[in-house]
Amino acid sequence: MQNVFISALYVNLAMKFLHVADCHIGGWQDPKMQLLGLESFRKAIDFAMSENVDFMLIAGDLFNTALPQIDLVKEVVASLKRLKDAKIPVYIIPGSHDFSPSGKTMLDVLEKAGLCRNVVRIENENLLFTEDKGAKITGLFGKKGGLEKSYYESLDFSGIEQEKGFKIFMFHTALEEFKPAGMESMEAQSVASLPKGFDYYAGGHVHYILQKPYGNGFLAYPGALFPNNFKELEEYKCGSAFLYDNGNMRLVKFPLKDVVSLRFNANGKSPDELYSEICSAISEVDVDDKIVTLRVDGTLNSGKPSDINFKEIMSLLGTAYFVAKNISGLKAPSFCEVEVETGSTFDVEQNLIEKHVSQISVKGLDPDKEKELTNALMPTLDKDKNAGEKVADFEKRVFADALKVLGVEI
Repeated sequence: MQNVFISALYVNLAMKFLHVADCHIGGWQDPKMQLLGLESFRKAIDFAMSENVDFMLIAGDLFNTALPQIDLVKEVVASLKRLKDAKIPVYIIPGSHDFSPSGKTMLDVLEKAGLCRNVVRIENENLLFTEDKGAKITGLFGKKGGLEKSYYESLDFSGIEQEKGFKIFMFHTALEEFKPAGMESMEAQSVASLPKGFDYYAGGHVHYILQKPYGNGFLAYPGALFPNNFKELEEYKCGSAFLYDNGNMRLVKFPLKDVVSLRFNANGKSPDELYSEICSAISEVDVDDKIVTLRVDGTLNSGKPSDINFKEIMSLLGTAYFVAKNISGLKAPSFCEVEVETGSTFDVEQNLIEKHVSQISVKGLDPDKEKELTNALMPTLDKDKNAGEKVADFEKRVFADALKVLGVEI
């Protein structure tokens, strides 16, 4: 009911704009993914022109760094020039990635060239509006570590809150009330810190999609204009933006390449079993010219992650446009916990052996034989290096004694 009321309220305001954020041009190290980041930006420009929007909002982090590569700057300039030629203004705020340590930003160069307008204008601790086609636009930059929070606390918002008309506030800050699972530790501030009574709150910084009724209209985060990491590729597949059209909101997506997400769990499997499962799954999917995300997590029942031939697995994905691999959650088997025990060294050792016997699977090795060999190996592996003995000779001697205990002849 509230959304219906809002739509009816603004249906006569002939206003249309595109809200994008977190373009992070140049954010990927891989050249092919950098190209897709630029292509997504071009797609957004194409869409804005095809919809004949009144203006475009970029809510921070146009580039991934304050001093981007010159080739990337050239491409962005060319795209913004197309909007300028089409008489579509671009209003922007700096994000946390747009500032250098000295406070410089490439956005100043783009603004000097007449390609965009930075709407963060502060005078005597008051924010000023930039007006265009019936809209009054202002905003605050984002800074690393949430350092922009002090500006929200010190600035006087009373003037812009009392101003009449259709008002847009741009911000590059996480809001505590709207943080999704997994972002609990991100620096944020309360939504109550935003100025009151605006018709559109254009957010950036958090790389997720959110649209909520707020103030006199909407509060929105459009997500990144192109996925910036493994998780975003896996979850969102492509970039997105919001189109505001006379009081109605539409999420617009910019798909460039199909994304195939492969996920495997290692629990209870040997490295060979997991390897076979992954190879079998790859053989059944078409990855040609697609982006592939490969996530492997869980705990192996033997061996270690390096025992899995990921080089061969990657070669099976050789026709993919790009492969992103995440094995940070893949773990080797280990003792989950060791309780502190009292008693003699011998008693503690025997208790530990008893608790953890049969954790490895060896053909012909029953629990009693395993305990016998463990007890025999412990004093062998606990020997000290003799005086004057070279390290290589010491290691050779211990190795030979261990082989004797195991009954291995070489």
